[in-house]
Amino acid sequence: MCHTLFVNVPVDHLDHRVRGGWTPSGAADAALPAHASRWLSARTGLTPVDTPVAPDSGLPVPESGLPALVRTVLADIVGAAHVLVEREDRLGRAGGLSYVDLLARRGAGELPVPDAVVVPGDPDEVREVVSACASHGVGIVPFGGGTSVVGGVSALRGDKVAVVVLDLARLDKLVSVDPVSRLAVFQAGVVAPEAERMLAAHGLTLGHFPQSYERATLGGFAATRSSGQASAGYGRFEDMVEGVRLATPRGDWRLGVSPASAAGPDLRQLAIGSEGLFGVITEVTVRVRPAPAWERYEGFVVDGFAAGAEIVRALAQGGVLGTVTRLSDPQETEVALTLSGGWKSAAVRGYLRARGVAEPSLLVIGWEGATKDELLTRRRATLRLVGEAVRLGVRAGERWRHGRFSGPRQRDALMDVGMCVETLETATYWSKLGDLREAVREALLRSLTTDGRRPIVACHISHSYETGASLYFTTLVPRDTDDPVGQWRRAKQAASEAIVGLGTITHHHAVGVDHAPYLASEIGPLGVDVLRAIKAELDPSGVLNPEKLV
Repeated sequence: MCHTLFVNVPVDHLDHRVRGGWTPSGAADAALPAHASRWLSARTGLTPVDTPVAPDSGLPVPESGLPALVRTVLADIVGAAHVLVEREDRLGRAGGLSYVDLLARRGAGELPVPDAVVVPGDPDEVREVVSACASHGVGIVPFGGGTSVVGGVSALRGDKVAVVVLDLARLDKLVSVDPVSRLAVFQAGVVAPEAERMLAAHGLTLGHFPQSYERATLGGFAATRSSGQASAGYGRFEDMVEGVRLATPRGDWRLGVSPASAAGPDLRQLAIGSEGLFGVITEVTVRVRPAPAWERYEGFVVDGFAAGAEIVRALAQGGVLGTVTRLSDPQETEVALTLSGGWKSAAVRGYLRARGVAEPSLLVIGWEGATKDELLTRRRATLRLVGEAVRLGVRAGERWRHGRFSGPRQRDALMDVGMCVETLETATYWSKLGDLREAVREALLRSLTTDGRRPIVACHISHSYETGASLYFTTLVPRDTDDPVGQWRRAKQAASEAIVGLGTITHHHAVGVDHAPYLASEIGPLGVDVLRAIKAELDPSGVLNPEKLV
């Protein structure tokens, strides 16, 4: 989501466990401003309905089915205090943060609750827990920040006697830093802001800033092939990974010994994106860079999404993208102009009309550099290709940067008043980008438009490459109170079917449960068989993250 309704909540105030949403309980910014509610009512037909998160005591939680013998074995490995079976602890790691997950915490739909939460203290304990669970037929769901929006951390047991969540919160250490090679080794449970804090002490940065940044872990980034908002400058997470350590039912597996190798296929890339099916990632060796001394963000407006996409393509193919390069379509720009009080929308709209802009599309570009001269040199190279875009200046760019992680809290507030609000993403080649955007927009609008409900389908380009770009969609529509889960599932199915044949089913959200039905269309039945064969080799008893990916 592109609009900024609230200020950011300090990271250290966030509860590690998943509750009813992203926003900490009692946070001062966790409310929808009156002007936003009025506009949404007029624009979408929303009739605000108070739909708060249900208290833990109001949610159905079955008794733990973890066999006593297994509980004893696990307690011997990690300590009895780190095998959690209480209701609150299990609910706190039940599912992720998708719209459907959060509906369940409002009393609509089912929430798979694990039989126990196991919190190991180091990679060796993880390996022993994985081995014990494999021996006793207990499913294992690796859990980092719990930010999956595709069912990737749902506690599904499959055919196992029980399922435990393996919470990696105690694997929170920076193992080593090699400033000469610009490498750092982290344990997998390190949360992204902590990683940046640790690296800052060495004058370094990872530069990975997805919207899940406040909660997500480095292990989770690797397991899902994450992509951050600064991917144009730093690359996707798989580009940053130089090595991984996994705990598998067959033992420890370490990959990555040099910056490049011809020793067969790169098996690191097999582990990255494996979503916990082939092993539990316990350590990640990442490429780091000197922290930038200078930053500058600016806003521009282009007339129409197609014209903006051509500018971004020119920047990508010319090798002059900003560290952050983000294009919002007219619908997303409309939401930003209307709901963000700081934009002074009437004045901005008048200014743009005077400049002949009929369909405003917001373009945000940010540059970083070790010196001011380096930054300005990069900026000049970019601006040569920006063309006729209307410049809004630093204030607009800084406003975006200030609210860059606020989307999840905005969703909480919108859900509280009865909105269905969810996102999905894809990517394709430049020649197909317009067709893909229109196909997905049409599928979402067609499936969500009913009497009295008028959906908003907004889109932006968040990641760009020489050959193509990603499209990230945000949908807002009044919730169907009779069938809220079905309302979104039908829309997601329609959008996914529209994507098949035009783009990838997922650019950075991963496969999980939601995208698994479409994986064969992308990699072919033979590709699925290959993944199943690898899983059978590494996880013969099938205990790792049951019912995900394949």
